[in-house]
Amino acid sequence: MTVMIHSEGLSKTFTLHNQGGKSLPVLNGVDFAAEAGECVALHGPSGSGKSSLMRCLYANYKPTAGRVLVRHDGTEVDITNAHPGRIVEVRRHSLTFVTQFLRVIPRVATLDIVAEPLIQTGTPEESARTRAAELLERLRIPQALWELAPATFSGGEQQRVNIARGFALPRPILLLDEPTASLDEANRDTVIELILEARAAGAAVVGIFHDAEVRGRVADRLFSLSAQKAAA
Repeated sequence: MTVMIHSEGLSKTFTLHNQGGKSLPVLNGVDFAAEAGECVALHGPSGSGKSSLMRCLYANYKPTAGRVLVRHDGTEVDITNAHPGRIVEVRRHSLTFVTQFLRVIPRVATLDIVAEPLIQTGTPEESARTRAAELLERLRIPQALWELAPATFSGGEQQRVNIARGFALPRPILLLDEPTASLDEANRDTVIELILEARAAGAAVVGIFHDAEVRGRVADRLFSLSAQKAAA
């Protein structure tokens, strides 16, 4: 199988400037890989570095050492050291990060928020809005809300809008941080279906799933951060 995203010797240490410059190591020499068509669940107790690894994979965190390579447009891109414009390009076409939180865009309609990733990559607006509508309907966002900005939506509604946006454009690599947290059973099952569909289509999925049932239904294997720390 094709490795879609991997890290080599990835380490991350935070410097706590408000505590006298104390160092807090959270990742130490992590070698991680995810292949096309598999879902890897990051596993370990709170504080083991799961979220930090996800943010390093997405280039939100700059590692202290090591690098992250992402397969993009037929080649590997070291997004640890890539130019910001290159990182934006990789994220737009090959890599997405779906969390349970929506960064609300003022005065932009929900339908347009979900359709935007498709439009940015050349999908005709009508087709993009059709795809956005399909996802919003699957995730049980009432049609009456589609033309409204989601700033006043409930937390659960905003989470589902964010999930719809993350899955609107099929990308070969999906990073998922607790995508089913706080969802009711029906919407949780819909998100599981979306994950399985993406995996079946060949996407590499990396996720944090604290819900053991969800993890058991979507993950092919676990990657233990506790084991990584013990080995280090």
